Amino acid sequence: MLLRAAIAAVAVTAIGAVPAHAATGPAITVDQGRTQPVFSYADAVREHVYVESSVDSDSDGRLDRVRVDIIRPRESGPGLKVPSIIDESPYYDNSGRGNESERKVYDAAGEPAKFPLFYDNYFVPRGYAVLNVDMVGTTKSDGCPDVGGKADVLGGKAVVDWLNGRAPAFHDDGSPAVADWSTGKAGMIGKSYDGTLANAVAATGVEGLETIVPISAISSWYKYQRSNGVIYNYNYMSYLSRVVDTDPAAKCAANRARLDVDADDATGNYNGFWAERDYVAGSLGDASKVHASVFVVHTVNDLNVKPDNFSVWWQALADRNVPRKIWVGQYQHVDPFDFEGRRDLWVDTLHRWFDRWLLGVDNGIMREPRADVQVGPAEWITQGDWPTPAASTHFFRPSADGSLNLNPGKNGETASFTDIRQSEDAMVADVGTAKPGRVAFTTGELPRDLRMSGTPEVDLRVSLDKPTSNLTALLVDFGEDTRVDWRRGQGITTLAQEDCHGDSTAADDACYRKVVTNLATRPLEVVARGWIDAQNRDSLSESSPLTPGTYAQVTWKTLPQEYVFKKGHRIGLVIAGTDSNYSGERATGTTVTIDLHKSRVEIPLVLGVGHALNGGDIPKDKGTWHGPQQIDLPVPDNTLY
Repeated sequence: MLLRAAIAAVAVTAIGAVPAHAATGPAITVDQGRTQPVFSYADAVREHVYVESSVDSDSDGRLDRVRVDIIRPRESGPGLKVPSIIDESPYYDNSGRGNESERKVYDAAGEPAKFPLFYDNYFVPRGYAVLNVDMVGTTKSDGCPDVGGKADVLGGKAVVDWLNGRAPAFHDDGSPAVADWSTGKAGMIGKSYDGTLANAVAATGVEGLETIVPISAISSWYKYQRSNGVIYNYNYMSYLSRVVDTDPAAKCAANRARLDVDADDATGNYNGFWAERDYVAGSLGDASKVHASVFVVHTVNDLNVKPDNFSVWWQALADRNVPRKIWVGQYQHVDPFDFEGRRDLWVDTLHRWFDRWLLGVDNGIMREPRADVQVGPAEWITQGDWPTPAASTHFFRPSADGSLNLNPGKNGETASFTDIRQSEDAMVADVGTAKPGRVAFTTGELPRDLRMSGTPEVDLRVSLDKPTSNLTALLVDFGEDTRVDWRRGQGITTLAQEDCHGDSTAADDACYRKVVTNLATRPLEVVARGWIDAQNRDSLSESSPLTPGTYAQVTWKTLPQEYVFKKGHRIGLVIAGTDSNYSGERATGTTVTIDLHKSRVEIPLVLGVGHALNGGDIPKDKGTWHGPQQIDLPVPDNTLY
């Protein structure tokens, strides 16, 4: 049976059928719902072009040209057009890509000889072109890095436009370069900044981008660098621009100075700078323009690209019925290729995803459960969506006796602390003992397992003795257990043994080192965390200082989570000031008083069919319970790569 893609000259044959291009070479061949490796990787065309973008980010009077390194089947051309898999990255000549930090390697003629990661080794033999694109301002592209802004985004968009004949490109000698081998259909994939670019280009609504696979990717640079007015890092945007730009420093110095001014670290407010870098509801692109399908991969313990970057993006896509799929893991900033025990499944799932969306293969992937979710170190489940539709919200309320339960505290009960700068270790240590820099509340021992799926929300009625305070909320699991140690090595240890996915040459092999999950047995874990500057309680764009001595409601979401609180453990709520682990802010020294009767935390819990939580289901301790006196919680590496 011969299947023909919507764009002419793409041939897809089933095993046993006569290839549509038998006279000139093999056709794209499908068996058991998967394209087959019928093209020679060794003989593939390796070339590069420079695509002209619509921006002049370095103000040199010329539109920036974007370097595109291409590998495609030798047979591809006017007689056999193929789709493209694009990994656009700023890291090809600095930190490299993947767990083994691979960089591009070029031959004596300047053509690409080694493409980082396995995408080229695996997909080119199956009838795809793979494009490694140097983001504007990096590696061999013109311009200056814009750190998520216009130049970054429109440079990537221009590549998709070129594949569809809408943008010019050139060879080294200045002659026009035409993608006569392209179907026009493209998918973008990548981890971290690379996946962020995929989100951004999709949010422009560019025609021809049929699917994206953003891995640990940013959907809002504001969320990447701030939380409700709390700043994670000062002068970060210029810092990251320097990291990815290996050109002489003077070339883009003016751009970096502009990044720092426009980011407005002085207030921490959301402004036009951040709106340009907001792909959910921004000024340059937004979720309403996305027509590409989206396969999201993220981890709930990623404290680099924090998981609200995927949860808000995912919900915006769901609201618009964008075709989508998701994997949610428990590691730190890790690619699914390095989720222990799931490498083969990842490669096969990605293969079927691209076959479905770039070649139209009806392989059933969209009829399978939408979400794969890790609920333990070695336990994954599938479900219809994320968060699970089975979750329901439960209101846990703090009381002056230190308890946390489903019943409200007595009217008039309060608790106070001072906003000091401290680590999460200090915030969660010796719970049950009064400390000036935090208040803490715990349930009794849980009568059964409780699975949390989704995003908790903290709702406090507070009075301050100064106009504002930084506020931190931590949900804590108190109980000895062995968990994924995402704090060490991103949650994985790399082994010496390798496995291979795809074909190899002497210059570019398809083999990568295996990994195992790091585990740690500790008496507690910080499950969810969230921050707010109280003066941004009503608006991210405008500060609204509180009137000292009067009460106001301050409500904010923590980061989303997937977690099982086990039977016999306790759920803890810790409220404190400035979190030194994840914020560059100075503490305000403000005294914060909480009206406990009018405060609560909402937790989405999965209880099972026919179950419900009532007031007496979460026990209170008869006496004051004391948690571990001291706990070492290593701070994870938060580099973006």
